[in-house]
Amino acid sequence: MVNSFRHVIFLACITVALGGCASSGSMQPDQSAQPRQLPPAAIEESGKAQKLWQVFERYRGAPYEYGGTSSDGFDCSGFILTAYQEGLGKQLPRTTSQMLASGDVVHPGEIQPGDVVFFRIGGKEQHAGIYMGGDRFIHASTSTGVSQSSISGYYWKGRLTQARRFD
Repeated sequence: MVNSFRHVIFLACITVALGGCASSGSMQPDQSAQPRQLPPAAIEESGKAQKLWQVFERYRGAPYEYGGTSSDGFDCSGFILTAYQEGLGKQLPRTTSQMLASGDVVHPGEIQPGDVVFFRIGGKEQHAGIYMGGDRFIHASTSTGVSQSSISGYYWKGRLTQARRFD
């Protein structure tokens, strides 16, 4: 009984921690969306990716904070907004739902470093990150703050729904 209760508590904590950014907006998901794999050399050759990695390194480990847009705390869209502003000099919409409504749709096989990737969590697209190539994306996670993750990792696999390019 105690182990069962601990298991339920553990699952509840994981669900809350990995809940992602809350955002409204409903786009039709493409559950088959998987980015093409780039070799590590391709990541290094992308000037856009290099600039975004520099911003990531500056904020790596910053805590998650709903509505946050600074090193004191970021939510997922706040981190993307800041990374694009600081790394690329570009202004993006503030929320994931606004990002989903703008930018250019990128077909799954054409995702490139710097594209914003969206994930379905809890029945709606409410988490986003920046694809960096080589199966990696950077984001502000509720459980680990600003970090990098594998799109094909345990939690994220099958949740990628679409990508947008903001050139």
